[in-house]
Amino acid sequence: MTHALTIRGFQDLIRDRYYKTDSARGTPGTFMWFIEEVGELATALQNNAPGKPATPEQRANLDEEFADVLAWLATLANVNGVDLERALRKYTEPGVEGVKD
Repeated sequence: MTHALTIRGFQDLIRDRYYKTDSARGTPGTFMWFIEEVGELATALQNNAPGKPATPEQRANLDEEFADVLAWLATLANVNGVDLERALRKYTEPGVEGVKD
């Protein structure tokens, strides 16, 4: 049985597992890994485009690339002392208006 994972819980998990290596790499190196994963996600999205039949392997790869991008974003946040859950309040707290362009 799986349990619900919060943003904070996921960021803490990434920090607990990888912070020593991530902090030694620093922001520039970590950002490059993040961008590489964004590129892989772009490719996976193209392979799963609407109207284009995707194989089960392509669909699984899409899930994997979304997870990788989120993990590297959490890593970047950890290296830079950003609490993602707190930062995301701009989208969840009452009084937040406007549209994300």
